[in-house]
Amino acid sequence: MVSGLGVTDAVVRYTTSTGDARRPPNRRPIITWVPPPRGTIGPTRTITAVDHVSLEVGPGEIVALLGASGSGKSSLLRAIAGLEPLASGRVTWDGTDLARVAVHKRNFGLMFQEPALFPNLDVGANVAYGLHGLPRARRRAVAEEFLELVGLPGFARRKVTELSGGQAQRVALARSLAPRPRLMLLDEPLSALDRGLRERLVEVLGEVLRATGTPAVHVTHDQDEAFALADRVAVLAEGRLLQVGTPAELWRRPASPEVATFLGYGAFLTAADAAALGLDDLAATGIVGLGPASLLLDASGVRLPVRGEFVRRGYVAIKVELPSGQVAEVRAPEATGASEVGVRVDPDGVAHIRGVAAGEGA
Repeated sequence: MVSGLGVTDAVVRYTTSTGDARRPPNRRPIITWVPPPRGTIGPTRTITAVDHVSLEVGPGEIVALLGASGSGKSSLLRAIAGLEPLASGRVTWDGTDLARVAVHKRNFGLMFQEPALFPNLDVGANVAYGLHGLPRARRRAVAEEFLELVGLPGFARRKVTELSGGQAQRVALARSLAPRPRLMLLDEPLSALDRGLRERLVEVLGEVLRATGTPAVHVTHDQDEAFALADRVAVLAEGRLLQVGTPAELWRRPASPEVATFLGYGAFLTAADAAALGLDDLAATGIVGLGPASLLLDASGVRLPVRGEFVRRGYVAIKVELPSGQVAEVRAPEATGASEVGVRVDPDGVAHIRGVAAGEGA
């Protein structure tokens, strides 16, 4: 029996038409939704948003659903929450089928991109909103406990209209965790924040979930966010589950060129490239992909022509041309101004896709 969350062969479908102005189910707000007037309904079609996906989340485990827009990750999360019906398959908790269990009875915490705080309540009352079964004094104490946990001690009497975006999301996290849900479902809760703040809150989110021992499913399109937060990452594309593994497993051993490309590997080596970089043996047993950390500057290394230098946040991306004509990236602390540079391969920075010959799907 699966301990914790089990998703077995899940399929989510919805029907749309060319004249229907309503948002599809996976884009509808959670609390309220008033449909706009219908236009002239044209031909209908059925879209498979989640295509036979199976996944497990164990006690205390954080699993990230990683994929581009339209990959099905939010639809899968909504199906787990009970907000979308399954066309087939099962969602279980400790082996018990949840098909007939209402959303509010699943004891799953929900957190989305918008914090959706109640403006007429102060911060403490927002956090205590789901604690109606407790005495008033105990609700206040629990709210203060979780505000301190998310790094906002003393904020209980603050108006929510006085909060910054990052503070509002911390309050939303505290509110979601205060009833002590058995599972947290997070649908890109940090995507509306600027990058620096998002990176700081990813750390806070991970610390709080692990401090409370709360397992979680976290939806994101950001690879860095998924790798920083999750124990395991599930990569989805077009509703299909491509690979599940730890961040280290995914980075070093992507299951396919499709997964490797999504993770940021941009150049797949030809035989000539592999020979020039000394990766013949690795390339003989599968595809070798180069990512942003695969090549290092080394004056005594292989000389490659420079095709451009671009300033990025904290480094300079030097674009070099491989023997095949493909362009790869070398990261350096500053621009070189050179027409060619010496490089060497960092073996820990390359992807090796076993059992796939060069040229297949790359």
